[in-house]
Amino acid sequence: MAKRQDPLDGPAGSPGSAVVVIPTYNERDNLGPIVDRLLTALPQVHVLVVDDGSPDGTGEVADRIAADDERVHVMHRTQKAGLGAAYVAGFEWALQRDYEAVIEMDADGSHSPEELPRLFAALATGADVVIGSRYVPGGRVVNWPWHREALSRGANLYSKLALGLSINDITAGYRVYRREVLEKLDLRGVESAGYCFQVDLTWRAVKAGCTVVEAPITFIEREVGESKMSGSVVREALLRVTEWGVRRRGGQALDLLRRTLR
Repeated sequence: MAKRQDPLDGPAGSPGSAVVVIPTYNERDNLGPIVDRLLTALPQVHVLVVDDGSPDGTGEVADRIAADDERVHVMHRTQKAGLGAAYVAGFEWALQRDYEAVIEMDADGSHSPEELPRLFAALATGADVVIGSRYVPGGRVVNWPWHREALSRGANLYSKLALGLSINDITAGYRVYRREVLEKLDLRGVESAGYCFQVDLTWRAVKAGCTVVEAPITFIEREVGESKMSGSVVREALLRVTEWGVRRRGGQALDLLRRTLR
């Protein structure tokens, strides 16, 4: 892949033309430390906190951080509408401005800000989307219960086979998108609410002809707060991936039939 412009090489005052979107719900104790680490690791980026009406006061914490640092912005949403909806709102906010790259990052510390330069380095090689991957050489998971890792690996393998993709960590939530990718995708048409959102966006990007690469990261289980994973989130992902896989197979069968009848 040919080397492309790195968004972090943007002109002074533009904060590298990159914004990190951090969705939050009840992350009061985690938000400050993760933003501090992020802006220490990459002082040139901007941060957008998308808070879904957290009852624990996360939104107020975000406002205080933003009041002290012009690189930090806050979007307040009135209800918890799911991870996918929060990211779509953040992406649309970013596209209305001059950012050249949009980053997804969790607020709970599982994604190390210090590893973000590695993702940008992969972006500069010519990628359109870079996924911070736990399941490529060099990637790993720390302090995760065995059943959570088994669920994650199983979900990724199922998605990979169902959709015919070569991506090992399609469910990962630490990633970088070039703005051109998000402009191509029908963000308003994304209905996935939970972690299936990551599969949905990856699948859409691949179908749009975008180059998706994986860069190794170390995923660290949160130390503060509760995981947002639930049975309903798992069921949504299973049903949607199965539906997309069936459509894919049906399209392949139809193409084969058409070629046979010619």
